[in-house]
Amino acid sequence: AELRKAGGRFGRKLTLINGQVIELPNGQLKKLADHPLVDHIDFDRPTHGLMATVSTTVGATGARKAYGLDGAGVGVAVIDSGITSWHDDLTDVGAGTSVQTSGAQRVAGFVDFVNDQAAAYDDNGHGTHVAGIIAGNGFDSRGARAGIAPAAHLVGLKVLDARGRGVISDVIAAFDYAVANRTRYNIRVVNVSVGAAVTSSYNEDPLTLAAKRAVDAGIVVVAAAGNFGRNKAGQPQYGAITAPGNAPWVVTVGASSHEGTRNRHDDIVAPYSSRGPSAIDHAAKPDIMAPGTGIVSLSDPTSTFYQTKSAYLVAGTVDTAYLPYLSLTGSSMSAPAVAGTVALMIQANPNLTPNLAKAILQYTAQIYEGYNELTQGAGFLNAKGAVELSRYFATARNGERYPFAPDWSHTIHWGNHKLTQGAISPMGTAWKLGTVWGASSDEGDNIVWGTVCEQAACRDIVWGTASDEGDNIVWGTADEGAKIVWGTNIVWGTADEGDNIVWGTDCGGADCFNIVWGTADEGDNIVWGTADEGDNIVWGTSGVIDGTVWGTSDEGDNIVWGTSTAEAQLFVEDGSPPPDSEVFESPPSADRSESQYLEEGGR
Repeated sequence: AELRKAGGRFGRKLTLINGQVIELPNGQLKKLADHPLVDHIDFDRPTHGLMATVSTTVGATGARKAYGLDGAGVGVAVIDSGITSWHDDLTDVGAGTSVQTSGAQRVAGFVDFVNDQAAAYDDNGHGTHVAGIIAGNGFDSRGARAGIAPAAHLVGLKVLDARGRGVISDVIAAFDYAVANRTRYNIRVVNVSVGAAVTSSYNEDPLTLAAKRAVDAGIVVVAAAGNFGRNKAGQPQYGAITAPGNAPWVVTVGASSHEGTRNRHDDIVAPYSSRGPSAIDHAAKPDIMAPGTGIVSLSDPTSTFYQTKSAYLVAGTVDTAYLPYLSLTGSSMSAPAVAGTVALMIQANPNLTPNLAKAILQYTAQIYEGYNELTQGAGFLNAKGAVELSRYFATARNGERYPFAPDWSHTIHWGNHKLTQGAISPMGTAWKLGTVWGASSDEGDNIVWGTVCEQAACRDIVWGTASDEGDNIVWGTADEGAKIVWGTNIVWGTADEGDNIVWGTDCGGADCFNIVWGTADEGDNIVWGTADEGDNIVWGTSGVIDGTVWGTSDEGDNIVWGTSTAEAQLFVEDGSPPPDSEVFESPPSADRSESQYLEEGGR
């Protein structure tokens, strides 16, 4: 009542974060912020779209053939500009799903948060393209342009208008809908190829907190990293991950280029792909890379893209009334490749939690030389390996060999720590719902981690049996006294009684022979804020750009926060899209010019 008297106009409720959209005169903002019933206020800032070789390159085709998977029964929500009302490649293949689809299309649900229309449509074209990467079946190309999970069903949540513009409150409302309807549509994955400027910590931003609610509900949230890997002069820049991809609970995907071949060996990081760390929180990002350059997927003949990007339209191999495909570039195209892979992983193992799915994606990724962790994350997407390890965790029996491939990264970026030379177990409490990725503990509970092993020795790890103490799982076939033990004895982050191992410290006099997944002072661990030996990444300060500039040191490959060189002005300085990328300019608000908006943190 007080807000209405002050001239406030109420918009939609944001149930997921206990929030409310309201338009209020500027003079009333401080009064609102100081009100005892108000915990937090935030600007409803602009969002924008971030832009059969892919399926083969990342190994999805091999995974489908090897294990008979196609994503059937798994629902993927697409938070974007909508999905076309009809496309041959979205026809319902009728493969084993109880979810009702409409009009013979695998679009099981559609909600328009922009124009409140009931029927599915896409007046921009971005969302349709994304949907095809996830779940197109390649009908108009006789299978050549099939997506990653060609039998998965989709839920279209429209948050961008015909120009590809929107606001974060609509994205939050879309997350709310996905959580509320996750059982109805079996929504296990949400793809967000939509980005907004990072203006506050991910612990306070209503957009990232909404994503966390979805993850806590068991939904894997996959987001594009952004297309700001270069500044206006074309030089590499760091610290430009967009929200909600800056949050640790989100799987953040950067863009690679397959260079027009199906051979993985010539893949590169796309220069436009946003690098970490996340702004404000300085968290390690991105998490993984996937192809994003020159990606051919579905077109919508009624969309803006069909008119403005006609030079990039691609014909199919069957007769159609319009050109059914479109080639686009950007991290928007990378995220759905990972979202589709997660759909295959969940079909193979429905018990995967978001944290375990993220760990498997990173552990099976392929690391490429010449790129640091803030450029390529844990490596390049390996869909076949991710599906193989997910399936193993669902079907393994005593004595069955643990999957191993020498080109897997065997690496997990848990928060700002780089964990290597170990094996994942699905029994760890680190994977449970509600556990924050990278946190040392969850409400006082110890986070159980994993086992250490040399990469060659990992080949001999077998699925063992419970130990005499009841809870532990014994791995490996080494001589007595050298077995690797997984269970409640390995503790992440906090000390415990007995001979438990503590992350970040020594063994306290206990026998360390069987132990642990890395320590904070050795190897390649990424520790933001500490100067450790080895290849650790170190933070500092500088007098440039409000005290902080991301640069590179002259000593080896270490990346040092605080160095500033004439060659590397690395924070985002303007909103210009990087060359050869597909990105929408963020609109200015009614009372600010574009240049003012960009100066205040707009991307």
